Amino acid sequence: MSDPIETPTPSAIRAALADSPKLRSRDLANQLNISEAQLLAAQTGRGVTRISADPDLLMPATETLGEVMALTRVEAAVHEKVGHYANYHSGPHASMVLNEAIDLRIFPKHWVHGFLVEQESDHGPRRSLQVFDAAGDAVHKIHLREGSNLAGWTALKETLATGDSSGRLEVRPREPVEAAKSDPSKLEILRKEWARLTDTHQFLRLCSKLKMNRLGAYRIAGAPFVRALNPMAVDTMLEAARDRETGIMLFVGNRGCIQIHSGPIHSLKPMGPWQNIMDPGFNLHLRRDKVAELWAVEKPTQRGPAISVEGFDAEGGLIFQCFGIGKEGNDHRPAWREIVEALPDSEQVPA
Repeated sequence: MSDPIETPTPSAIRAALADSPKLRSRDLANQLNISEAQLLAAQTGRGVTRISADPDLLMPATETLGEVMALTRVEAAVHEKVGHYANYHSGPHASMVLNEAIDLRIFPKHWVHGFLVEQESDHGPRRSLQVFDAAGDAVHKIHLREGSNLAGWTALKETLATGDSSGRLEVRPREPVEAAKSDPSKLEILRKEWARLTDTHQFLRLCSKLKMNRLGAYRIAGAPFVRALNPMAVDTMLEAARDRETGIMLFVGNRGCIQIHSGPIHSLKPMGPWQNIMDPGFNLHLRRDKVAELWAVEKPTQRGPAISVEGFDAEGGLIFQCFGIGKEGNDHRPAWREIVEALPDSEQVPA
């Protein structure tokens, strides 16, 4: 068995930062075989302040910052929204920030390490609040903008700083993505119970009861519940939603945070493997080449059928979910159904 790779010292990490000032933090952390949180921890006292990561403390404090940019990402997608933090609802297992611009589902047990970051750039100081999970992977980031309230930033630093000045950070091994988990012997139960759903949130409880997961259930459920789509149909879906001015809800989330955009989309700018939504107040950066499976999914609800398009990576991780926005009191929108029904089938249904 090979010896474990030794974590670089804080001074070695800072030297690497000085040698590669233009390299993105995630890329440099990967080069050094450390987490992004460890990269920040090495800079503690040098523009980086450790703060509490407790969302019950953080989220109310962010309401004083004014207009900011909220960022939540997974490996293949980055979701960015501009707005104000407000209307925070705490919960022991799941919390929410719920307003028209910033719409988050927060899972507090994964909010482990927090930092305030102040960095000089060609355009002046850049300030951000960054939260990471136990493995040191980013959960949620908040970037201040030109009109943000700096007095709120200063107060947040004074009230939430932990006083930890160490340049080292202990992290746990990253939890692997759960691969698709099916049980064909329970297919009839799955289909029968699926048809009885009255709310989309009941679906994961059904999967758990049957010892399956989301992707595993999709792979065996069949029509009329799911349809495997050509993964390249992501572009077709977004272009149709743009051209038909159909409002969508677009979800991107990791273990600690799900971020949601609700509304129309206007400007698509593909660049290499990336498809980019570049709208005022909302940006999405999606690695199309990372979408290994794409599914059209229909779940019955009391408000009508909820129809989604959902993308997964090669490991079975959920990259995004996209729903049509229904009219008040109704989850069903005919224009969105027409868009989804027109998307091309996959040439090969995953086993």
